[in-house]
Amino acid sequence: MRKLLLYIFLVFATVVQAQDTPNARQARHMFDRTYQMVFGPQGSMLHYKVNIIGIYKTEGTIWTKGKKSKFEESRYMAWNDGTTYTRVDKKKKTVSVYGANDENRDKYASKFTFEPDNYTYHIESAPEGYYITMKAKKGVKGIKEARALLDKKTRYPLSVRIKLGIFHTTIKITQFQVGDISDDLFVFPAAQYQGYKRKK
Repeated sequence: MRKLLLYIFLVFATVVQAQDTPNARQARHMFDRTYQMVFGPQGSMLHYKVNIIGIYKTEGTIWTKGKKSKFEESRYMAWNDGTTYTRVDKKKKTVSVYGANDENRDKYASKFTFEPDNYTYHIESAPEGYYITMKAKKGVKGIKEARALLDKKTRYPLSVRIKLGIFHTTIKITQFQVGDISDDLFVFPAAQYQGYKRKK
């Protein structure tokens, strides 16, 4: 799940085109703004926590800037400089290298594919923020439902709840920061892992 968070955020990168209602247009406007904050050229950082019904727990930090990204957890780290994706397993002391767009880098990626016309959209206001809900149309595979919570004042993402099959999980987001993200952050520091076994 740790490596899926970027894919989950990418789900919200494209907002519905086919559904043209005032509610859907409002959802698109909010997601366009939040997406730009997360993936724009200024870069962003956030801390996340995931708990899948008590079976699997993890937390870490993700940095993004355009097509570049980095994540860090207690065991795993990964750098994507836009050309190369490098993942480190600190427990096994291995370094795995892939092309930035190589689907083999993450076995879960195919489960999180997203086509905007395959979902219906709705936005609602609550005391804690704005909820954007996306429900898959009949026959759509992968994510069946997603619900994002945005802060009312900043439009920062606060959480994302997703349904995949019969399972639900909520990703809690804190320490969100926009801007002041250096490109150097996404370059794999090879000298720090010279003793690790390299895998391709």
